[in-house]
Amino acid sequence: MSALTGDARADLARRVDGLLRTVPDFPEPGVQFRDIMPLLADPAAFAEVVAALAADAPGRVDLVAGMEARGFLLAAPVATALGAGVVPVRKAGKLPGPVASATYALEYGTATVEVQPFTVPVGARVLVIDDVLATGGTAAATVELLERCGAEVIGLSFLVELEALRGRDLLPGREIDALLTL
Repeated sequence: MSALTGDARADLARRVDGLLRTVPDFPEPGVQFRDIMPLLADPAAFAEVVAALAADAPGRVDLVAGMEARGFLLAAPVATALGAGVVPVRKAGKLPGPVASATYALEYGTATVEVQPFTVPVGARVLVIDDVLATGGTAAATVELLERCGAEVIGLSFLVELEALRGRDLLPGREIDALLTL
């Protein structure tokens, strides 16, 4: 679903890659954390990423759903660029009620995401945004949650996709775009 193609897309991917910081063994041993903060601190690069994510939106967007927490930092400016609203998808216990929730499996245990259902009108066309697509669990739970609220999830956009972790496998048939694939 990319509006940015060819050399321009490749140039942006290289720029994003150059601004990411890989932090080994964070938050636990064996994890290679992708830190987007240097990218966010670069105003020109951040503006270029926001413009690209907005340009890649698949048609009309009513709401942009940002997944906690770095997804919030991308979702709000993309929503502004699209003339859409923002819906935060939070970890359990962070939103005042009423909330709708979806629980998903982690390697060791479970996690839950929540949204205030009254912020998601039935039939709303929603673009889901996050910084990294890794194993896909949070993204799949977010899609399930938004659709149970009556939304139409029209696509998912990520700054980075960690291809080896196969997150797309949990999102079959979904429009998925990543500016950089590692």
